[in-house]
Amino acid sequence: MVRDPVLVGQRSETVRRANLSAIVRELHANGPLSRSALVARTGLTRTAIRALIGDLVAAGFVREDRPVAIGTPGRPSPLVRLVPGRAVVLAIEIAVDSLAVALVGLGGTVLAIERIDRLRGRTDAESVVADLAAVVARIRAGAPRVGLIGAAAAVAGVVRRSDGFVSTAPNLDWRDEPLGLRLAQVLDLGLPIAVANEADLGALAEHRRGAARGADHVLFVSGDVGVGGGLIVDGVPMTGVAGYGGEIGHLPLNPHGIACGCGSIGCWETEVGAAALLRRAGHPADGGRPEIDVVMREAAEGSPRVLEALDHIGHWLGIGLAGLVNTFNPSLIVLGGLVGRIHPWVAGVVEAELDRRALAAPRGLVRIVPSKLGVDAPLLGAGELAFEPVLADPAILAGPREGLIQLVSA
Repeated sequence: MVRDPVLVGQRSETVRRANLSAIVRELHANGPLSRSALVARTGLTRTAIRALIGDLVAAGFVREDRPVAIGTPGRPSPLVRLVPGRAVVLAIEIAVDSLAVALVGLGGTVLAIERIDRLRGRTDAESVVADLAAVVARIRAGAPRVGLIGAAAAVAGVVRRSDGFVSTAPNLDWRDEPLGLRLAQVLDLGLPIAVANEADLGALAEHRRGAARGADHVLFVSGDVGVGGGLIVDGVPMTGVAGYGGEIGHLPLNPHGIACGCGSIGCWETEVGAAALLRRAGHPADGGRPEIDVVMREAAEGSPRVLEALDHIGHWLGIGLAGLVNTFNPSLIVLGGLVGRIHPWVAGVVEAELDRRALAAPRGLVRIVPSKLGVDAPLLGAGELAFEPVLADPAILAGPREGLIQLVSA
């Protein structure tokens, strides 16, 4: 039987792209690796690894350092590393109290980053995007000439992944906001801009580069003004059919609680968010990050009122987490944002509430840890999201379509 050469060629190219993806993903996630390690991790033959690495070296996306002796017989294997500045993404974060922009290179290397406080009175989406454009312009002006191959934004709201439409962002006071379209028009990058919920992207970043590395069943809880959640199941982000999953801050927990910005009563974030902590600690509820910093200093100094406020927050944090443990059975809960900052003061009461309220079987399997990436987790997650097309198909960089790459002007 004679095979159709066109079909054979297509299949061969598909295999090549999948093999390139396997190599680049390993290097992106784990840093420099020897050829021998890549053989072991990908299952590819030494011959295939050598040829594919050669393609990536020729395109300038990886380089090989001098061979490294690994204590086994045979010739030492060269060390393969990505060239971060050769392919770079633009990462954006729109938080309630701040805006941030970063240039992130292959391998997760942060090449430039800037965070600014959101200006009071400039909370509408048009003004926020204009302020972001100014930060992006500064970042690009100060950058070397690097390949810009993607962009993504994290936002504290309910986001439709397909087009970046923000259905609602209560703490930003946004409704039905076409954020993806605004960003594309104003930033004018000539590239698609992915938009996703900030907690989903925080979960992605912690899973790939932070406290959840190596864990395949992860719940990320991000608490600042609002509370959001991101879920990793079997190593894969779970975001819902349209990207709307993870709005755990609006779980109705306290029927006798206060009004939430979403329009409901007694949502979880009204009990564990920044406003709740500030109010109970005797500070203005709308004081934002500066007042939270003061509260953290007072906690370190042993202020009785602040410690009592933290105990209250920990109580409600534990109640909510117990329900989520029963629902999702994660092996790891990562606390980000404010709830990560207060973890040292509330760990005991949170663990006690889980002991009291969670089912014994899932409770016995879960650990709770603070974020390793801190405030930048959603921003770094936006970078990871922007890299995803390249990680899935590195041939768009190393192949004949290299013209798609745009340069960041110095």
